[in-house]
Amino acid sequence: MIFTGRYSVVCVLIFLIISCTKEPQEVDILIVGGLVYDGLNSHPSNSQIAIKDDRIEWIGKEIGSFVAKDTIPAYGMIVAPGFIDPHTHAGGDLDDTLRNSNINYLLQGVTTVFVGNDGRSYSNLIPLFEKWQNQGIGTNAASYIGHSTVRRQVMGMRDTLATLEELDNMRLLVKRGMEAGAIGLSSGLFYPPASYSNTEEVIALAREASAFGGIYDVHMRDESSYNVGLIGSVEETIRIAEEANIPGHIAHIKCLGADVWGQSLAVIQMIENARNSGIRITADQYPYIASGTSIAGALIPRWVFTDGNADEKFNDVRLRDQIKNEMADNLRRRGGPASILFTAPSSKNEDILGLTLDDVAQSNGVDPVEAAIEVFLKGGSSVASFNMNEGDVRNFMQQPWVMTGSDGSTGHPRKYGSFPRKIRNYVLEEKVLTMSEMINRSTALPAETFKIAERGMLSPGYFADIIVFNPNQIRDIASFEKPYELSVGVSYVMVNGQVTVENGVYTGALSGKVLRRINQQLQ
Repeated sequence: MIFTGRYSVVCVLIFLIISCTKEPQEVDILIVGGLVYDGLNSHPSNSQIAIKDDRIEWIGKEIGSFVAKDTIPAYGMIVAPGFIDPHTHAGGDLDDTLRNSNINYLLQGVTTVFVGNDGRSYSNLIPLFEKWQNQGIGTNAASYIGHSTVRRQVMGMRDTLATLEELDNMRLLVKRGMEAGAIGLSSGLFYPPASYSNTEEVIALAREASAFGGIYDVHMRDESSYNVGLIGSVEETIRIAEEANIPGHIAHIKCLGADVWGQSLAVIQMIENARNSGIRITADQYPYIASGTSIAGALIPRWVFTDGNADEKFNDVRLRDQIKNEMADNLRRRGGPASILFTAPSSKNEDILGLTLDDVAQSNGVDPVEAAIEVFLKGGSSVASFNMNEGDVRNFMQQPWVMTGSDGSTGHPRKYGSFPRKIRNYVLEEKVLTMSEMINRSTALPAETFKIAERGMLSPGYFADIIVFNPNQIRDIASFEKPYELSVGVSYVMVNGQVTVENGVYTGALSGKVLRRINQQLQ
């Protein structure tokens, strides 16, 4: 019914009286005064955010009729969705009750991490997820099912192609992983035993993940010139994604070593062509010119690990010269012995921490390859390998399909500093990206790519994974000399509506949730 004349005036007065006498709505937290980036739109707004339970209740210019238990003053700071890191090695931290806070990620502004990357995951995800949920975790977490894990379970470390029966057994294990809620299939085709597989095997396994709406994540077979080359590896990734009908995601995209420096433009064009033809390809990248791996992963030929008898092969005089020659070529690819820094040695190698391979070789009076072999035989070490060109790093970073990922590993500062470093160096100082691009590629882009339900954006009804950081203060402190220094500048972090960081200090909250793929979404 439409009222006119004096009746309409009466109705307006009644409406105003009701509005003025309306009871204030109770919420848990109000965030006020901040510059809000919602994760999607390029222009921030001066908005206020109301949070109730684990959800965003309201976003708007005026506070309105809200009464909050707590208020977060965000004046002079940026408010954004919590960052989503699609490539970490935080599984061991989440398992450990002394480290399950994931504080090194929280203080980077990360509220969700993925584990099980590079083809190495837990073989049975159901008890893993139950453990995380029961003991509590500081960030949300999800896991892949790993190609190397299922291959080793079925075939051990044999350097042979799978039989039909073995392939069926691997497919069953991938299916069980997806039924348990895995994000998708991850593969580390650079590392044994996945490196022993052919493309057809990967396609068959990826199809199992595709049936559940999963994704194929890969440390490519070659990021340099080890075997099929960088370009050949990108071609393989695109082929797998197309033939398995699955989104393909390239982990820590890079041009590793002088042999392939400058190939970033060719790789970008290949991926653009694939995307334009309807093949879904994305990538992640960490903002460092040094990669992180083990001394074995960096230098030792893959065939040495066949059947798990690497030590015996080094002691075989018939093979040692061949191994050394191939290691020497691998060392050349990575820039020589001065470019290999020991970051996390075994207990028997503790004295080499912080030294380069060149340092160790000179102090022992041996050539660098012999020094590397000795380190490996005494338990090995994680290494930082300075092998990238800054121009390639920037080229990849500027692509709208490249998101931020830490690949956080022991001894490398990226585990503690990737996201603040990218903001400080590449947004605020060098202006390679805008702030909205950086935030989008760390929030809404991964949420859309991996089908994470109701996260990655600031929007009413979405989960309250929210960060507040000071753009004048945010920075990474971790370095290659001191890789375990926590980042600064993130003042507040909320995970599922609970304040886990307050005034830059961890509160002790373990409010993270296990994200499982259900009905083709991570929930």
